[in-house]
Amino acid sequence: MFSEQTLLTRVIWIALGLIMLDALIQREWSLAFIALATLALSFAPILVARWAEIDVPPSFLTAIVIFVGATLFMGEVLDFYNRFWWWDIAMHGGSAIGFGLIGFVAVFMMFQGDRYAAPHWAIAFFAFAFALSIGTLWEIFEFAMDQTFGTNMQKSGLMDTITDLIVNTIGAALGAASGFAYLKGRAYGGLTGVIDEFIRRNPRLFRRLRRK
Repeated sequence: MFSEQTLLTRVIWIALGLIMLDALIQREWSLAFIALATLALSFAPILVARWAEIDVPPSFLTAIVIFVGATLFMGEVLDFYNRFWWWDIAMHGGSAIGFGLIGFVAVFMMFQGDRYAAPHWAIAFFAFAFALSIGTLWEIFEFAMDQTFGTNMQKSGLMDTITDLIVNTIGAALGAASGFAYLKGRAYGGLTGVIDEFIRRNPRLFRRLRRK
C-alpha cells in the first residue's frame, strides 16, 4: 500500500509520522493527536477503496492527502486559517471540486458507464447536487458544533457561511462540468483526465462504456 503511492504522498506520510513521534516525546499531546488524526484520515480513503475493491488513481489519493493535511494540520496547527484569509476559501473550493468528481463517477457507475443512459446534463446535475449537498451538510455541522460546544468553526457567522456556500457552489459546478465534458468526449486532461484514469482502472464497474 505504501509503495503504490506517489512520492509526494509517501513524503507527507513520513513527515506526519515524524511530527507525531516528536510531539509524543515532547509531550505535546494536542499536536500528536492532530498529526495522528491527519495521518489516519489520509489513510482512510485507501482502506475504503480496498474494501470496496476499487482502484483509485494515485494522483487522486495524493490530492486527498494534501487536502487533509492542509485542512487539519496546516489549517489548525500552523494557523493558516487566520494567517491567510483565502485559506478557508481554497479548502472549501477544492473539496467541492473533489466531491463533484466523486458524484459524477458514482452516478456514471450506476449506469455501468453507459453515457447514453441519461442526458449528459442530467448526470452532471446530479453530480453537482451531490457535491453541493455535502458542502451544505458541512455548514450544518459547523453550526451545530458552535452552538453545542462553543467552538468557532463559523468564524464570522453568517458571512462565513454564505461565502463558504458560494465557494462550494462554484467548486461543485467545476467538478460537474468536468464530468459533462468527459461525457461529451472532451478529455482535456486535468480533472477530466482523473475521471478517465479512474474509469480505465475499474473496467468492471463500467461494462457498458462506449468510447467515441
